[in-house]
Amino acid sequence: MTTPTLPPDYRPSDGEEFMNPMQLEYFRQKLMQWRAELLAGSNETLAHLKEESLSEPDVADRATLETDRYTELRTRDRERKVISKIDEALGRIEDGSYGYCEETGEPIGVRRLEARPTATLSLEAQERHERMERTHRED
Repeated sequence: MTTPTLPPDYRPSDGEEFMNPMQLEYFRQKLMQWRAELLAGSNETLAHLKEESLSEPDVADRATLETDRYTELRTRDRERKVISKIDEALGRIEDGSYGYCEETGEPIGVRRLEARPTATLSLEAQERHERMERTHRED
């Protein structure tokens, strides 16, 4: 499959065929850019943690530094999970299932994918899942 060249101002719309080559390339590029940004942030954190020393003489300063480090590592762990979801979405683009609800097979919708490019469920299926979670949580 040849990759289409996207015009710089291209935005997917509901008026075009769903998940046509242009839309797929648009979302592939969007996911790749997001992934690159997350990885760059992760590399910055690693460099920052390597140069930072926990040998602060002041106990309060050391505690603050440890809290900051913990928060930064938790953020990076969340980002690592997002990178995994991005990789899964890129795999779905490759296998042709991207943009379709894994529960119903229906199109997820351009606006939902624009807001959450890693979405695997249509808005209706997502809402159903959330209702079920709330129901089971209340039991």
